[in-house]
Parts: sequence; C-alpha cells; structure tokens
Amino acid sequence: MARPKRARELERLIKRHQERYYAGEPEISDAEFDLLWDELKSLEPENDIFSQINSESTDGFAKEYHLIPMGSQEKAANPEEFGAWAAKMPFDEFIVQHKLDGASLELQYERGRFSRAVTRGDGRIGDDITANAARMRGVVPELSGEWGPSGTRPFSGGVRGEVIMTRKTRLERYPDKANCRNAANGLMKRKDGTGSEDLDVICYDAAPGVPGSPFTGESPFADEYEKIAWLAAQGFEVVPSVTCRGAQAVVDYRARVMDERDGLPYDIDGLVVKGREIDPADLARSRPEKQIAFKFSLEEAITVLREVEWSESGATYTPIAKIDAVKLAGTTVQRANLANPNVIRSMNLMVGSRVVVVKRGEIIPKIEALLENPPDARPIERPVSCAACGTELVDEGSRLYCPNEECPKLAHHRIEKWVGVLDVRDLGVGLIKRLFDSGRVRSIPDLYTLTVDELASLDRMGETSAAKVLKSLRSRSEVSLEQFVAGFDIEGIGETMVEKLVGAGYATLDSLLAAGEDEIAGVYQFGETMARALRLGLDRVRPEMEALLASGAVRIRPPVSSGPLAGVSFCFTGELASMKRPEAEARVKALGGSAKSSVVKGLGYLVTNDPASGSAKNKRARELGVPIIDEAGFLAVLEGRLPAGKPAPSGAVGASDQMELGI
Repeated sequence: MARPKRARELERLIKRHQERYYAGEPEISDAEFDLLWDELKSLEPENDIFSQINSESTDGFAKEYHLIPMGSQEKAANPEEFGAWAAKMPFDEFIVQHKLDGASLELQYERGRFSRAVTRGDGRIGDDITANAARMRGVVPELSGEWGPSGTRPFSGGVRGEVIMTRKTRLERYPDKANCRNAANGLMKRKDGTGSEDLDVICYDAAPGVPGSPFTGESPFADEYEKIAWLAAQGFEVVPSVTCRGAQAVVDYRARVMDERDGLPYDIDGLVVKGREIDPADLARSRPEKQIAFKFSLEEAITVLREVEWSESGATYTPIAKIDAVKLAGTTVQRANLANPNVIRSMNLMVGSRVVVVKRGEIIPKIEALLENPPDARPIERPVSCAACGTELVDEGSRLYCPNEECPKLAHHRIEKWVGVLDVRDLGVGLIKRLFDSGRVRSIPDLYTLTVDELASLDRMGETSAAKVLKSLRSRSEVSLEQFVAGFDIEGIGETMVEKLVGAGYATLDSLLAAGEDEIAGVYQFGETMARALRLGLDRVRPEMEALLASGAVRIRPPVSSGPLAGVSFCFTGELASMKRPEAEARVKALGGSAKSSVVKGLGYLVTNDPASGSAKNKRARELGVPIIDEAGFLAVLEGRLPAGKPAPSGAVGASDQMELGI
C-alpha cells in the first residue's frame, strides 16, 4: 500500500529541521517541531525515524566514542500522555528534574582527570570539543580520589550534562541571538573556542567506563539521588531534583515550575521524569523506556480566575471561567470551560485562584490545574434556583440543572435546538427569544404557523426579511428521523445516538415510540440510564411531535435501505467550499449513506479541506485508519469516480493523490 503523501512530507521536514537544529541554526521552535513529530507518529508510528538518533554537524572536529549511551527520550506533551506513560511504569515514586534547553555533552575522565568532551553526535560517536569544554564553567578538571560514596578507586568514566547559556549572559553579551540555546550551540562548536567561557555545564548522570569498551551500566550508587549527591560533591553544578509520589503530583509540580520558570537563570522546556532506581539495561537503549520528557507547550499558560458565569442551556447550568487574558497557540484567551460543579470542587477552585489553562487541538480552552489559592481568594457561588421558574436547582456534581419539566426554559431551548439541528440560519436566537417572550411561539409547531405579516410587524424586521425567514424555515420540510428526534432536545440524545437506534432496527418514529425501555437499553452504547432518559423524553414530547407531523409542515424522510453509498458513513469537519455541511450530509443520505458527528471505529471517510491539520478529528481518524479525504475526494465519491468503501491509506486522500493511488 502506498504511503500517505503527508507522511512523506513530514519525514522530509523533520529531517531538515533536525539538520538545522544540530547545525546550530534552527528555523522553527521546539513546540512547532513537536507538532510535526506528533503528526508523523500518528500517521506512521513504526517509522524508522523514531528509533534513529540524529547526527549533528561535524564542522571538522575529531570523532570520539561515548562512554555513556546518549539516546533520545520519549516525550509527553500534556498530562494525559504523561499519565498513560506513568501507568505503565513499575514504580509510582518519580524523580523529577528540569529539562535544560541546551546541548548534551559527555565529559570523560581517566583516573579522576578530565580527558575529553564529546558532543551527542549520533548517540554513539560525537565530536571532540575538549579544548572548548575546558573553558566552560562547571567542567571539573580533577575529581577527588573516591568513586561513589563508599568507593576508593579514582573515577574513570563519563559525566553527562547539558551545555547552556544563562539568560543574563545572553542579555549582556549576545543580545543579537534569538535565544540562549541557539547561542550556546553556536559557541560550543567554534574552531577557535572563543566564547566558550560564557557557557555553563550542568550535570545529571555519571557511569564508569573506558574508551572502546561496551557500556556496562556499573554503578555503586544506590539510586539517582546518591548519583546527584556524588556529582555535587565532586564540584559539578547539578540539575535540581525532587521526588513526586504519583502521576498527579508530577502534574502539579510541573504547573508550579511553569509558573516559576521565568525566574530561573536558564531556559528549560519541560521536565525529565524517571524512576528512583538506576536501571543500566534501560539506560543502554537508544530510547530509554523508564524516563520521559514531560514538555511544556505553547498551548498552556498560567493565569488568574477572576469570575465564574453560569451559562444556561435548556435545563442545565454550566460554569464558565472568566480569566486574565493569556496567549494560547497564537490566540488570546479570556474564558475557559469548567464543565460542571465537580470540576470546581475537585480542584478546589476559587475566585482569585492562580490556574493552568490549556487549549489543545479542537478542544475549547479549559482550566486543567490549580496552582494556588491566595489569601484573598473567595468561594465560587453557584445559582440555587432556576432563573426562569424559581425551582430549586439539583446539583448532581456532573450536572447542575432545573428539574421542573414544565420550566419555560426547556420549551425555549427546544425551539432553539430544533432550528439549530435543521440549520435554519435566518431564524436567529434573538428573533426566537422575541417570539417566545411575546407568547407567540411556545412550541416547535408554533413556528410553522407564523405569517409574513406577523414577522414584518416586529421592530427592525420588514416584509423582505420576514419572507426570507419563513422561506428558510419551510425549505427544511423533509428531515431524517435522526434530525427529527434530535431536534426535540431530549437530554443526551443527538443525531449520533439516534443513528445507533436506526441501525438497531428502529428506523421509523412509530417503532421508536413503541420501543420499551429494556429494548432501548440493549442498543449499543445506550444502557439503562440513557434508555430511561430517552423513554421519558419521548413520552414528554410525543404530543408536540405528533402535532408537528399532523400539520404537514414537516415530514420524516423514509429510510434509504439501498443506494451507491449504502453502508458507508461520513464525518465532516470544517467548512466546505461548494456547499454547506447540511447539504453535504443530505446528499450522502440521499444515496443511502450516513453522516456521523464524530470519528468512530468503522467510519467510512473523514471529509475536511485541511487534511494536513493536527486537529483532534484528524488525529483520531489516523489512529483508527479512517481515510481522510478533501472536498474533491468527497465529490469523487458522490459522483462514482472514487468507489465508495475502497480501502485507502489513513492519510489524506484528495484530488492530488487519486492518480498516485490509482483510485
């Protein structure tokens, strides 16, 4: 099977940027490089590039072998990825250290005397920059006569560290450099060694060895802490180390470091997390499994929670945080989702809390962690009664809602939901509210009794606008069963869930209304709770449903059991150029296919005009092997030029790929 075009492009970009990085001339940020790396990993997780250790530019320096393997680290970009790694570890006590943003260097010692310094190179062989390293701060020329806390032999082996430039040095001496890392990489490889005295080496590892011998991992240290203590006792500057018990403690510590890192003398781009026990076999791997780089991201920031608003949607009240403005992934963020009362309680959030806010992929900004509650922080107040009917709200933890089934808010929201599901864009929420508040429209069937004269008599409406509204509404006179049921705003029942019912044999409204709770509970992904909610909801809105159908204003489209797209499902994301999403979905269904709102196992195609995007839906499609096609590819399927259901790579399939793939 041909490789996805995007994978080939990503591999080329990654190799190019690795070459520029190791030549000391990076063109993109670490965060931008990580996005390329993650996208390729989602497309081709077995790509050889993930097991390679990349060479740096030699610049004519002599070559030397390492005494300690200098492999690459696995990385986690967010707490979810870190948690998945931590769950696989055979320990729950973690050593956590700053991930220094510099260049790796091995200092080699023979019988206690500094003999050479070797750069990372390809992980086994690097460049000998001994003369330059000897001028760097932190390189100890001669060690004490003891190897390890209780040893007596002079030390022969390697000490691994990071070459960094402090922020103060860059500002005072190299203000023209983009950042400390670029400056350090350039200076450490100068032929004449000038500027090396402005660099520091901070160390974190040590192991015995002699040139030309295989790495044995022999260590007299009981654990990582003894190793760090020995390095410090020898006069090396060492990386700060703390102990965290449990994954959540690491996540919380990371949040504190993120908040405090601007006060550090040097740049860091994350944390290194490992077990306390020294595991020589793991250290010998090209990519050790028992340590990970828990990186920072452009998609997270520290801010202050200033206020909580409670958004009303039907019967549900959802907390929304108003925060001090921060930049996340290139956008300014001032609001973040809190989901429900349980989130507030579990994190002990208060007005005035200093928090970590994140924005990843297509997920709206959310508060992920609490940093601290200052002395003047105050509790977050939640509404206790419904603003529309005065009924006392029910706090279930995962949901705060009004239990009154006759609450006018429910009727109002149902009308809005109906208009939204049918995508009647000319009938806006403002107009719906005016009609509802006036008492003229109190149910979905009432919408279809409106006249042009009635609408034209409203302020700022006019006859032309009124006619446009009614034309838009009445143009949606035929709907699918999925749209019809979802439009009546039954809690938890959207089009996707109705699709599952249709697939289980409940393909008409009559069959659905006649279904018992036990029968519904047996449908995939329903269960007792959702079946009960659907059964009660259908009973409640049945009179309104029947009145709407009896009026003749709306009819349910008969199910299509055959057609060229029978059995093929599509999910659409983003905007299409030649048609609106509802039209695209309608065309699919008219040919016997189905439209889904999310990427699930068994999906036929994900349709997007940005196939190369790193969006959540694109990533999920690649994980599941779902073909991603652009609009040209979608039209080819509709027109029969691309056979429906033909296997395709889990990358992007568009007009440019069809000739290469032979489809």
